[in-house]
Amino acid sequence: MNTLTPQHPRARLGADEIRLSQSLETFAALSEPGSGPGVTRLAYTQLERRAHAVFAAEMRLLGLTVHTDAAGNTIAERAGNVPGLPAIGTGSHLDSVPNAGAYDGIAGVAAAMETARLYHTHDITHAHPMRFVAFAAEEGARFGQACTGSRIVAGLTGTDDLATKHDAHGTTLAQALRSMGFPPEDVSQARWQPEDWAAFLELHIEQGSVLASSSTPIGVVDLISGSTRILLEVSGRASHTGGTPMHQRADAMAAAAEIILLVESVANDSRHRGTRATVGRLETAPGSITTIAGRAALYVDVRDVDSDRQRLAAAEIVARARSLCARRGVTLTAHTLADASPVILPGWLRESVADTCRRLGVDYRVLPSGASHDAQMVNHVVPTGMVFVPSRDGISHSPAEWTAASELALGTDVLADALLALDRLLAPDTRHDPGPPPADATTATPRTKDTAAPGSTDGEGATP
Repeated sequence: MNTLTPQHPRARLGADEIRLSQSLETFAALSEPGSGPGVTRLAYTQLERRAHAVFAAEMRLLGLTVHTDAAGNTIAERAGNVPGLPAIGTGSHLDSVPNAGAYDGIAGVAAAMETARLYHTHDITHAHPMRFVAFAAEEGARFGQACTGSRIVAGLTGTDDLATKHDAHGTTLAQALRSMGFPPEDVSQARWQPEDWAAFLELHIEQGSVLASSSTPIGVVDLISGSTRILLEVSGRASHTGGTPMHQRADAMAAAAEIILLVESVANDSRHRGTRATVGRLETAPGSITTIAGRAALYVDVRDVDSDRQRLAAAEIVARARSLCARRGVTLTAHTLADASPVILPGWLRESVADTCRRLGVDYRVLPSGASHDAQMVNHVVPTGMVFVPSRDGISHSPAEWTAASELALGTDVLADALLALDRLLAPDTRHDPGPPPADATTATPRTKDTAAPGSTDGEGATP
């Protein structure tokens, strides 16, 4: 038996750069007309469903069985050759923020599609069923809550929660689901059962600059940041800008401006090292150039890899905003829109992906994710890992978002091989049973790059 090392790497399956690029272009073309540059394909819209239909059609052409669950997630399955084993899965999401790039989420779906093609082309067999998933509504851009489709399958969002989230037009999540043909009262049927799943891997663009700046082709994620999203509503007094003396004003917009700088200062404070916080959206009323604003609504996103620091930063922002509003003679109401804790991904699975990189002779780096991902949610049900590919200049949620086709192809090769490695690792073997994978998330062998510092990647930063 040969010992495989980076000096004598195993041949890769050979993901097709042209095919991957064509998949990305096909999905990018499904964008809201007249919405400006980039891709706009919001959650639970006809455009998102059309993207899912493209995914489903491609998977059926490869002979996979496909179904869409009660949350709008599309799942394609390639049968294993050992009956009764739980599935190994991969995938990402197909919705976007407004004026997005073509890679966030979609790169992971394109990689899943290409992996299925590689298995089909090379007639590869595996013991476990392989499932390829396109999640619905990962972005929080429309309803303020990220990862809705994966939260539902993980049992973290239920029917009662769907009526409490709404978009800028007042449409609730429940109404949006129903309009797409998914009765909200049925979403519990989409919940995954732990016994049905063995492992899950998500490929995603980094959305940060660690890989690109260090010329490292692959990132292996060890933990995913949490996110607390808050709506701060400032109520002042609308009045005529020329007729109201400066000392008699209750200017909601002036208070909002100070809150924006407050949010930035909290995140920059040394007590919150690693915290990222942003006011990503500001609404004011009545919106007339000659009228002092009587109302302002600020949507705040607080991210951290430390759950205590995340919540303390959010609480500090609210407390200090309330104090400055009192000083300015306006009132503040705070509402928590969504709250997700950071997640440490299983060490044994992360090390399995690292082993794959070493077998293939691919340089890699262990690093955290500053953005939320579907993997963060499904890890509550099934052991989950993440593979990152580089993002040029760390840009994401922008039309300038870009990953080279060669970089995505290499990431797909790692993904496809890592899934097969998990299949071998987790398959029952009556000749030699090594037992379950180690549960200790701290166990690791030497890596080719030092672990990146927490908080070094950019956040996913969507707002309602």
